Amino acid sequence: MLAVVAALAKQPTAPFHEEAVRAEIEAQLREIPHVKFERDAFGNVIARYARGRRRPQWAFAAHMDHPGWVRARNGEMKFLGSVAEKFCRNPKTESFGNFAMWDLTPFEIRARQIHSRACDDLLGCAEIICLFRELECDANAHCLGLFTRAEEVGFVGAIKLAHANILPSGLTILSLETSTPRGTAEIGKGPIVRVGDRVSTFDGPATGRLLGAAEEEKIPVQRCLLDGGTCEATAYQLYGYTCAAASLALGNYHNITPAGTIAEEFVAIDDFVGMVRLCRALVLRKGPGSDPQKALRQKLEKNAASYRAFYRT
Repeated sequence: MLAVVAALAKQPTAPFHEEAVRAEIEAQLREIPHVKFERDAFGNVIARYARGRRRPQWAFAAHMDHPGWVRARNGEMKFLGSVAEKFCRNPKTESFGNFAMWDLTPFEIRARQIHSRACDDLLGCAEIICLFRELECDANAHCLGLFTRAEEVGFVGAIKLAHANILPSGLTILSLETSTPRGTAEIGKGPIVRVGDRVSTFDGPATGRLLGAAEEEKIPVQRCLLDGGTCEATAYQLYGYTCAAASLALGNYHNITPAGTIAEEFVAIDDFVGMVRLCRALVLRKGPGSDPQKALRQKLEKNAASYRAFYRT
């Protein structure tokens, strides 16, 4: 899995300049026998793992860009992405022609953590590829991977994909992100099942399926509202798709440290592996499985019945 992460993390990227990342994703997808892929008119990549006759129930979505400087038509380099202006004047950048990134380490392992100039969201892309590789080992399954462009400037790729109306009906889209931990969330405590973001809450039954799969496979997860920002699940929901979201707890979000300096983003390796395992469990899950809402309902009903002696008519 780390080889997949390293290959993607070493590719430069910025909004509207995802070419190198996309080329690496497509090169890796070509190596997986039961995966086919295509590009839509905007340049998003839609990949399909299909083995056997099962209909696809899940599509896993991640974006290929990261905040950076992009050359406008007038020749001026403009920073694209949600970062305070004072940080965008940092002169220590690396140029890639018509775009630039902070001059940071592309990929490094330190103390069971992945450090990279662009964990967000190249790790989400890597999770989808790793999922396909894991399924290829022994699984008859059918699912999609959605690799989108220009998320950092308002989900442009996801909106274009939603408008294209080319995804199969009946899909639940799971947005895979890396996000600043909020509330009780911590780095290293497992993938975060994200019940909502700053502007939306996500589909309850779909979120329940995530939690149920984690419980059945004994995958440690954290259930949290990550309301520090907005993710692609919100964008897809606006166009009628059923959506859930999961995230890796991220340090140094958008390369800004708590002290206000510029550094690599980082996540825990165990969280990354746990996310791939969770996605695999979702795809292979047959039938509804255990229902967390049913279990909670039964618990509450049992509690209510224990106070029957106090009921009044």
